[in-house]
Amino acid sequence: MKMVAPWTRFYSNSCCLCCHVRTGTILLGVWNLIINAVVLLILLSALADPDQYHFSSSELGADFEFMDDANMCIAIAISLLMILICAMATYGAYKQHAAWIIPFFCYQIFDFALNTLVAVTVLVYPNSIQEYIRQLPPNFPYKDDIMSMNPTCLVLIILLFISIILTFKGYLISCVWNCYRYINGRNSSDVLVYVTSNDTTVLLPPYDDATVNGAAKEPPPPYVSA
Repeated sequence: MKMVAPWTRFYSNSCCLCCHVRTGTILLGVWNLIINAVVLLILLSALADPDQYHFSSSELGADFEFMDDANMCIAIAISLLMILICAMATYGAYKQHAAWIIPFFCYQIFDFALNTLVAVTVLVYPNSIQEYIRQLPPNFPYKDDIMSMNPTCLVLIILLFISIILTFKGYLISCVWNCYRYINGRNSSDVLVYVTSNDTTVLLPPYDDATVNGAAKEPPPPYVSA
């Protein structure tokens, strides 16, 4: 005999490589945590040594600074916030605390919306791609080859690339959402399905309701000997 929860029938609890959604969410949180930690180290090194990220006009055709101090501080604050969000998602998936996953899920939705706006901008204003490429440094790799391409083909290639990214991001969003539903369902289940050995299914009430109803019943009358 086994205990089967009904919430497992309405959505998938497995993700890529046939691993569980909890495992996938933990791996996704750790991966984003590593990326943001690396970005934070780069920003801190740039803040400590600004000359390291200053390129001369001979290298880029014009003086270009990686970032000024004000934007650098904002970027560092964002990186710290992202590290906190990714750490919360990893801890929440590992310890099965559904509320800790919500900030990371909201970040995924926000990132997906931004990428969708980029795709819409490319589709509505295709000439903006050419303008952006013209503003790149003269020695930018493959700049001349990209400028010589047919604008329509260039727009289609960029839209295809963005569509692949959006599809992948949407899949990761569904993985995190299914993990949230899985953990939330385990922590606040209302009904359990008890399957016996002879295929008879019995619905068990929640423990709290069972104890309250049991306590509300009147006690049996006292035993009187004949």
